[in-house]
Amino acid sequence: MIAAVKDFANRFLGRGDATITVPSFDGALKPNQKLEAAETLLTCDSPADLATDGSKLFIADGRRLLLLNNGSASELRSFEQPISALCALPGGGLAVALGGREVRVYEGPSAEQPSATFADAAFNAINALALAGDNSLIATDGSATSGVDDWARDLLELNRSGRVYRLDPGSRTVTRLAQGLGYAFGACAHGSAMLVSESWRHRLVLVSPGATPKIVLAHLPVYPSRLSKASGGGYWLTAFTARTQLVEFVLREPGYRRRMMAEIAPEHWVAPRLRSGRSFKEPMQGAHIKTMGVIKPWAPPRSYGLVIRLDADGQPLYSLHSRVDGINHGVVAAVEMGGDLVLIAKGPGRVLKLALAGLAEEFRA
Repeated sequence: MIAAVKDFANRFLGRGDATITVPSFDGALKPNQKLEAAETLLTCDSPADLATDGSKLFIADGRRLLLLNNGSASELRSFEQPISALCALPGGGLAVALGGREVRVYEGPSAEQPSATFADAAFNAINALALAGDNSLIATDGSATSGVDDWARDLLELNRSGRVYRLDPGSRTVTRLAQGLGYAFGACAHGSAMLVSESWRHRLVLVSPGATPKIVLAHLPVYPSRLSKASGGGYWLTAFTARTQLVEFVLREPGYRRRMMAEIAPEHWVAPRLRSGRSFKEPMQGAHIKTMGVIKPWAPPRSYGLVIRLDADGQPLYSLHSRVDGINHGVVAAVEMGGDLVLIAKGPGRVLKLALAGLAEEFRA
């Protein structure tokens, strides 16, 4: 009863979860254009995820599994469904999520048959895979109702049906570790627990078996996504786009959202995107998005590129940006390999490389 009254008061006064304000990019999240300086290794039609065993880099591009070696990409194999997530395993194995509904474990990238297959009826939008401390797999399932590529609908419907699963290739068992998350998108082992991105609540939570998720990092100005381990301790956190007041306002207008989703093509919804600026029909808001034909970097972003370097406790140290006037938007994956940070900018369909040498020192200066 008290919670219901508090919720009503928040909505009436426009505070708490009902506020349309968005935290500013400041401190460790101060804007820059570092991602625009990254080298483009490869351009793909539908890049979705990355995985590395330390020497080889695997790329999910639609239904194709690619191997990038010495600057050239070769196709290792093709699947009957698009790849929605990848994870390199000890001993040269590879875990592959297909269409968000199935996970296959292979002893090697070219192995003909999987050594284990997980096709639980509850799976709907498996969007990230990670290795747990006991060599089992952590899988995040974004939504119980929206497909892996239909995340904008899931946001606009205010769904909170994300799940986290543990997949054990040895026993072939599936264990649900968390549910009711606001679009679970990305996980990484953190001791005996795991850090999980909760995109629609703009935060990182710590998920432990049998315990309520604990907030680690909250009030982000972006929608966080996949995580990976960083050398020297800590993590890399990607964010597939940034929040805006316009979208926050629309999320609090149910009548408008229903009509918009029923009457307007999805690509023109007032919703975050991985790429923008391609159509005059795109929804806009003030702040001089264009002046004299030039897009301003401080304009409200419909799409954005961001990677955050976190410390061992999950707190931001510094960040790498592609601002509104940039190209490398929609960053959905980032992994370290050979002294470089390799990323997927899904908006332009690029695999990027950024040298890590001197990067941390530059932001400490």
